[in-house]
Amino acid sequence: MKIRKITELSLLTGLALIIFIVELRFPDILHIPGVKLGLSNVITVYAVYKYNACEVFLIVLARVLLGTMFASNFSALIYSFSGAVCCLAGMLLLKRIIPVRWLWLCSIIGAVLHNTGQIAAAIAVMRSFAVISYYPFLIVCGCIAGAFTGICAQLVINRIGKTRRSTKEKRLFYD
Repeated sequence: MKIRKITELSLLTGLALIIFIVELRFPDILHIPGVKLGLSNVITVYAVYKYNACEVFLIVLARVLLGTMFASNFSALIYSFSGAVCCLAGMLLLKRIIPVRWLWLCSIIGAVLHNTGQIAAAIAVMRSFAVISYYPFLIVCGCIAGAFTGICAQLVINRIGKTRRSTKEKRLFYD
């Protein structure tokens, strides 16, 4: 891996962690455990469409591990990691069918897959299927949060595309 790529991935990981830490300071909108906006997923959705699977996995792995350490919530590691792996696997597959102009749709489905991974982890940890009753609430909240983060990632990609086109035009004009 080249230095430029490592730097880009490191910056994206750092940005995702900063967003995660800032979001921890927000008061809970709903008093349902596990429900949050997930603003750091904007970085993940962006990375899914701009980098290869291994690179995105490294960003997500670092974000989950470091985010757990920064939040001092090691019991949430299994839920975060299982949700992130399900979400990432699904979004990497969906990227092949869903074009970049509809990446917000990929984000919604990724949020549902994240919640599915969390529920699966909860069933495995608690050894009870009673937590499945919590699943519909997570799905609804996940769809809303996934739509929001997907739209934000869509705006970021559109803005970066315009900036790159503008920079190329300026280079052609001044050369």
